[in-house]
Amino acid sequence: MGLGEFPIRVLVADDYEVWRSFVSAELEKQTELELIGQVSDGLEAVQQARQFQPDLILLDIGLPTLNGIEAARRIREVSPTSKILFVSENRSPDLVQEALSGGAGGYVVKSDAGSELLPAIKAVLEGKRLSAPAWQVIFSWRRR
Repeated sequence: MGLGEFPIRVLVADDYEVWRSFVSAELEKQTELELIGQVSDGLEAVQQARQFQPDLILLDIGLPTLNGIEAARRIREVSPTSKILFVSENRSPDLVQEALSGGAGGYVVKSDAGSELLPAIKAVLEGKRLSAPAWQVIFSWRRR
């Protein structure tokens, strides 16, 4: 991936176990990434972020106990150096905008994760702010 210090410590927060397993398997293939934990709800994500101070958190929006957007706000307070990348099924441009304005570095739609997740992780870790190309088109169209 060509990123600074290794390993890059990653926390995955998603309530769908099959998805967490898929993402975890993909991350484990990357020698520069270290999966430090998996959680299934937003409150757990905040607690794990506080405890482990991960470099990157992959966060779903539709989490139980505490939704991903609110979890991201709280994570910003307890682990301000952690970068956040939302990975969600939700395609609502308003929700994507809200997620990005809450301090996330990027947003990837789960259906695009096969091709977009690793490049998005790299971009977010490099400090770039992004959303998948499809979102840029949607935002441009909505602003007209």
